[in-house]
Amino acid sequence: MIVIKNVTLRRGTKVVLQDASVTLQPGEKVGLVGRNGAGKSSLFSLLTHRLQSDAGDVAIPPRWLVGEVAQSMPETDDPATDFVLEGDTRLNAANAALAAAEAADDGHAMAEAHQLIAEAGGFEARPRAQALLMGLGFRVDQLDEPVNSFSGGWRMRLQLARALMCPADLMLLDEPTNHLDLDALVWLEAWLQRYEGTMIVISHDREFLDAITRVTLHLDETRLTRYTGNYTAFEEMRAERMMQAQANFAKQQERMAHLQKFIDRFKAKASKAKQAQSRVKALARMEKLGPVLTSSDFQFEFREPVSLPNPMLAFSVMSCGYAGVPIVSNVNRSVLAGQRIGILGANGQGKSTLVKTIAKEIPLVAGEVTEGKGLSIGYFAQQELDVLSLDDGPLMHMVRLARDVGPQAREQELRDFLGSFRFVGDMVTQAVGSLSGGEKARLVLAMLVWQRPNLLLLDEPTNHLDLTTREALSMALNEFEGTVMLVSHDRALLREVCDEFWLVSDGAVKPFDGDLDDYQKWLLETSREMAKGAREAGSAKVKAKKAEKAEAAATAAAPKAAKDDRKAGAQQRQKAAEQTRPLRTELATLEKRIATLTQEKANIEEASARPGLSPAQRVEQGKRLKQLGDELEGAEGRWLEVTGELDALG
Repeated sequence: MIVIKNVTLRRGTKVVLQDASVTLQPGEKVGLVGRNGAGKSSLFSLLTHRLQSDAGDVAIPPRWLVGEVAQSMPETDDPATDFVLEGDTRLNAANAALAAAEAADDGHAMAEAHQLIAEAGGFEARPRAQALLMGLGFRVDQLDEPVNSFSGGWRMRLQLARALMCPADLMLLDEPTNHLDLDALVWLEAWLQRYEGTMIVISHDREFLDAITRVTLHLDETRLTRYTGNYTAFEEMRAERMMQAQANFAKQQERMAHLQKFIDRFKAKASKAKQAQSRVKALARMEKLGPVLTSSDFQFEFREPVSLPNPMLAFSVMSCGYAGVPIVSNVNRSVLAGQRIGILGANGQGKSTLVKTIAKEIPLVAGEVTEGKGLSIGYFAQQELDVLSLDDGPLMHMVRLARDVGPQAREQELRDFLGSFRFVGDMVTQAVGSLSGGEKARLVLAMLVWQRPNLLLLDEPTNHLDLTTREALSMALNEFEGTVMLVSHDRALLREVCDEFWLVSDGAVKPFDGDLDDYQKWLLETSREMAKGAREAGSAKVKAKKAEKAEAAATAAAPKAAKDDRKAGAQQRQKAAEQTRPLRTELATLEKRIATLTQEKANIEEASARPGLSPAQRVEQGKRLKQLGDELEGAEGRWLEVTGELDALG
């Protein structure tokens, strides 16, 4: 178990933890929540010994292997699969032991190293790494591409895959859903639900936390508080605690006022002096309760648009892409005033390309876009750095915006406006490059609000936003009178804001007839069909190779075969058939068994992705999945042995 006892942690002059204590049991899935800057990442550094506590103790079982997502951008030309494989530290150690044994020509050590490699799952490690990559959205043709050939967001996905590759007893995940599309997020949820170790995850995605966690740690005002339950349960229990604390505070204030009134009335009266003094002591001894202070609620609203053209946009045979090569083609749709459109689609299908084309960030490949009179677009880029200057402060950004786009304003007006977005004091002149991800996102939101757009194009606006700011964004979008087109992996935001969905798939844009639950089912069905196709393709390859060998053997033997030779060959084949019959029977049985186990495993994985399962049911499913995996491994190993024996017999 993990035991944090009376821990105090300082970062510079700031106290992050003060006398914090909590215990986590093995196998618990924990959500670590708190406002931006509360110290959640510092707690991770404490658990990995990158930081040392100023007081108190942190105890983690010494044999536990800890896995976490590196926050640095990987810089290497190694192939993607090899980069992910390096995350399996146990397999790496076994391979290193084998290399050392071979260098020393130590046969005994080589045998032990081979045993370690087998125990670490070395023979299926590469397919496992590639399965992680494909689950996170990489295509088959990208599996061996150099790491440096990928963009920043994709390289962070590689870091996540590398962390998942580690056979960790404790998994630490800091905002793992950033840079993921909805399909990759659904896959990650299912993977983490099957994970059997202890897990602590920092996330601002409410539905993600609800799906994978059963314990919530709240870091607030240097204190750690443990709640049993997922994020929704935590919110309910915390609200009850706050109401009780407020009631206790009010009651104590009333009691203190009563004592003080008695003291003030009778302290100068000789007959009551002793009683008054007694109450002075009681008042001094009383442990003062603090008022219930919550992190200041952040709220904002989009200003009323100057006009609302209808339709706002009309697409006629529109094609979007890069360098003249279309990714999405023949789009014929209209965008009306007041619509709330959620844009769905698997990774790489062209969602961001569509949004960038509408925002005029990239040129149109073909077709026509007709804009309504008075159209004003507010664009939030997935990479917010695309619209920010790292060397300038928030105030300079607003000064330029007011000058170039409008409306014009005095500096004090701009300072007041930035203050409503939590940019106060010297923060307005602080270089944007030194701001946190959440602060940069708030600045982009402030710039959008100032422009008074009537069409909002939002591409993953919740990356780096804490839950308070996400809720403020949801409320502001619901009250916005214009039109919203939203790409997001935050399902809570999509549910609360959008009333219709477009699906970008197979080079086309079409309406999606259903809600987000229907979309998740569609994703799972698509994933199963792709896996089935891969299995069938593999089986077809094996059959083709066998047929090719048989044909080559027959072609080579035919010209030389005489009648007697054919008779001898027939006898020999009959004898060989008798010898191989038990093996062929066993092979057929194994293939049926593998198919049955694979189907059962797929069924359980699908069931585990559904909400509403009890912890006991999830534990049983996890045990069964482990058992199925072991059985599959054994059956596939025996299949390979039997196939080899049959090949050896001709």
